[in-house]
Amino acid sequence: MKKLLSLASCLMATLCVSCAIAQEFTSVDEVKKDGKFADALAIQGEYELADKDADFPFNTAGYQIIARGVDEFDVIGYQDGLPGQGWDRSKARFIGQGKIEDGKLVVTGVKMNIPRKANEGKDVDVIFNEEQKARKLIGTIEDGKYYLQLGDKKVEMKKVERKSETLGKPAPKGAIQLFDGQNTDAFATEVKLSTAQKDAFWSEARLKPFEKDRPYLLHIEFFNSFMPTATGQARSNSGVYIQEEYECQVLDSFGLEGENNECGGFYQQLKPLVNMCYPPLTWQTYDFDVTPAKFNDQGEKVENAKITVKHNGVVIHDNAELQHETPGYKNEKNEAGEARGLYLQGHGNKVQYRNIWIQYK
Repeated sequence: MKKLLSLASCLMATLCVSCAIAQEFTSVDEVKKDGKFADALAIQGEYELADKDADFPFNTAGYQIIARGVDEFDVIGYQDGLPGQGWDRSKARFIGQGKIEDGKLVVTGVKMNIPRKANEGKDVDVIFNEEQKARKLIGTIEDGKYYLQLGDKKVEMKKVERKSETLGKPAPKGAIQLFDGQNTDAFATEVKLSTAQKDAFWSEARLKPFEKDRPYLLHIEFFNSFMPTATGQARSNSGVYIQEEYECQVLDSFGLEGENNECGGFYQQLKPLVNMCYPPLTWQTYDFDVTPAKFNDQGEKVENAKITVKHNGVVIHDNAELQHETPGYKNEKNEAGEARGLYLQGHGNKVQYRNIWIQYK
């Protein structure tokens, strides 16, 4: 038993060390200065067919390449275009794994994820057999242009850097600027201004209460760190707690499924209609339309809070009901007795925020 406990302790120590040394970059300059992951960052990103009418296997017109270390990647291909620009959950995805070999990105197909409405609303994974895995995608850069090749078929890809249509949106007339890059009067806690990004601050922070029971629009911009060796919830984690109780997750979920514990999800309640997470080291936007929960004179909830959310300009929740609070901060049942504001979670990562404003309806 002592030996088993000793082995378990060693394993836990190893895991803790692994977590502790996961590198976190808060700007492109930091990545370039370190050097080790510069090529991985350069390859990571979103790609589209240069010729949208090109005939290419798997019927994929958009790709997301996600760094998983120095020279390994996840590669996701989307039918009809990138998420929010042609692809949605009703369409298929190609899922592969890539590795740099002799200066080329060699991608092995793992599976096709195919939605099946008849299958109780569940997707079906078609796992590639050995023959299919042997048909590898080859990515190259020639004369500054990106190409993908499968067998004798070769197509040009273009790397795209999307920006939210609401990025940098100023507070409209009648709105209240809660953070403009310098003034921190709207905060109820001490705020540390960022040393990596202009006009930004580091999470965690809490803003002073909003006007009680009033519906409002809320705009906020966030910036995930680049953590190529981290996975899951350890990959640039934070959260926007609406009313200080409903967490809309902030996480580097670029290229993931789009679950309720990933970026854009309300933890344990709602998953986004589409995963609109951009690559890390990219400014992203949340635009919330919030109707607070209603309570009677006895403090009993009589109507759930409702919320519409745009992530990077695309609707990911449409007048959805929030059934209960998210664990981690305030309890919903006490809302009837106090005004609530906004809580930006600290989760041990260097997530940055800027340009926050509210407009009452």
